[in-house]
Amino acid sequence: MKRFLLDTSALLTLRDDEPGADRVAEVLGLASSGKAKCFGCFITLMEIYYRVWRDEDRAAGQLAYQQCLALPVEWMSNSETLLARSAEYKALYPLSIADAWIAACAAEQGAVLLHKDPEFKPLPVMQELLPLKARRLVK
Repeated sequence: MKRFLLDTSALLTLRDDEPGADRVAEVLGLASSGKAKCFGCFITLMEIYYRVWRDEDRAAGQLAYQQCLALPVEWMSNSETLLARSAEYKALYPLSIADAWIAACAAEQGAVLLHKDPEFKPLPVMQELLPLKARRLVK
């Protein structure tokens, strides 16, 4: 069975209906029908909550967090093996702490990391890159 780990960027892509949202919805649909398994890292829940809160308001952040919990996603918590792998990734690669935890979760589950973040590229984890959001030109 195919396994996916949804990065924060993938979930925000779906929420904001950005390019790639259809792929995230497809993966979640596969999980709902039992044809795939989806995972998420505990730190992604915090990232969703604070980023939506910061960009919109606290109520929107709380709603986005609750919506994540309703998805067909198995949320991974901290463990000794996860801590060791995330520390290894943070020591060896130029990643944020959150990205180190997220990549470690993907590796631990043998899951394809579904994301938009170029920081993940050098990591030894299976990956699927979603299309990046088009930048607006400033005149």
